[in-house]
Amino acid sequence: MDIRSLVVFPLLKVHNINVEPKRVKAVYTIVKNDGSEEKNELIYSYDNTYFDRKNPNDVNLASMMVVQVALNYGLFFENIEFDGLFDQADQRFLHDMMENTSREILVNKFLSKNEFLKPPFDTITAEKMDRYSAAKLTFTNTRFYHLALKKDSAKTDKSHYAILSSGGKDSLLTYGLIKEIGEAHPVFINESGRHWFTAVNAYKYLQRTEPNTAKPWCNSDRIFNWMVRQMPFIKENFQNIRADIYPIRLWTVAVFLFGVLPVVRKRNIGNILIGNEYDTTLKGNHNGITHYKGLYDQSAYFDNAMSRYYHKKGWDIFQYSILRSLSELLILKILVKRYPELQRQQVSCHAAHAQGGLMLPCGNCEKCRRIVGMLKALDEDPKRCGYSEEQIKKGLDALSKQSIKQLGSDAAQLYYILVSKKLIEVNEHTRKLAKEHPEIMQLRFDRERSNLEDMPKYIRAPLFRIFTKYSDAAVQLKDRKWQTFEFDQEQINIPYFLTKENEYNN
Repeated sequence: MDIRSLVVFPLLKVHNINVEPKRVKAVYTIVKNDGSEEKNELIYSYDNTYFDRKNPNDVNLASMMVVQVALNYGLFFENIEFDGLFDQADQRFLHDMMENTSREILVNKFLSKNEFLKPPFDTITAEKMDRYSAAKLTFTNTRFYHLALKKDSAKTDKSHYAILSSGGKDSLLTYGLIKEIGEAHPVFINESGRHWFTAVNAYKYLQRTEPNTAKPWCNSDRIFNWMVRQMPFIKENFQNIRADIYPIRLWTVAVFLFGVLPVVRKRNIGNILIGNEYDTTLKGNHNGITHYKGLYDQSAYFDNAMSRYYHKKGWDIFQYSILRSLSELLILKILVKRYPELQRQQVSCHAAHAQGGLMLPCGNCEKCRRIVGMLKALDEDPKRCGYSEEQIKKGLDALSKQSIKQLGSDAAQLYYILVSKKLIEVNEHTRKLAKEHPEIMQLRFDRERSNLEDMPKYIRAPLFRIFTKYSDAAVQLKDRKWQTFEFDQEQINIPYFLTKENEYNN
């Protein structure tokens, strides 16, 4: 089938934006080929006042928040219309991100295995194109034409850090580290769906112990599911299909991130941290189509693009991950060894369930067996974060028979440790996987995935003083080999990428 067979509707509108002191709403309208319409309402709500409908900057941010979900659908509509207050930087950003997301969805949802697809939409032919988005993106302003938007120039506090938070190990470690380095502001986006289950334990704990904790609410999950039900190429029973992927969407982190921005802006916070490790910055090529393997919004490329966007808006905010030099195993090691009480709140399972006032992991999924395996490899007890003795035994047994979703070297090192400590049996499966990769327990740096230039200078020294206590060494990739090096003042003083770009542009 041709790519253009995916264009199934003439128009998607995001309109009727309503800005209230503690809430932002917008209507999503799908116009079908017969002229009929389907409507739903996207909502972000907050516990405190963050918006003034007379303030053009607040209305502009609200406009950007409510359109992020729509960037997933550039392949499927002839036209997409955003009705709100947008400047040129916003429009350029939305054009670019919709095009990038369209290419990512094409490659990773339609040209790759996707059990949610109906035939014959699982036979789309790869085609290299100048533009992958079918939709013509247009901007109107029917409600806020009386507001004049100007570039902001306020300075933020760079010792304050907003952390896009969940119940996973990455955001928990990020919080623990920042609590030592600066002022931490964990922000949990409370989704309307079951994804919130993974965050409940961590949120309840931080709500009691961290006064800067915030919890906006968003019903984006309902909008995503409603949109999937409209698509003729998705199986009607999609909600009953067990899979580790979403049926269509790949632009997800930004939906939550823009929900965090009102808190960041009102609190004058200078840093936004997203917990992503070494293996989330990837590039691929599918029949000549370049892509980011479905991980763009978790990559360093995304963080840098967002920082550039903030700069163009005059917001004085930097976005990055402080975990990019760490493997998943090293992240968990630092978390459980340095911040054991935070690690107790970890729920790394999308099928978690409530029991006794806590959320507990299912113990059956790939993520669960991976966490069980890593904790046992680190000589720690998985029961501390909710696994039963039976689930631990079952998880280790599954590891000896089934693979896990990690980079090859990460999985090989985990299996090497588990086999060496006789925690799993030696068989054809484990013997094939278990190979020593010492770099997994080292701080890794390279030009693409983990580059010191992607992190502001002021956080490097205190951060790596902590990291070096738990890592075996620091290594950098040269001539395709990992070579050890010593941190010195030269590395600490390498200019932040945005500083270098500003100096060059000026």
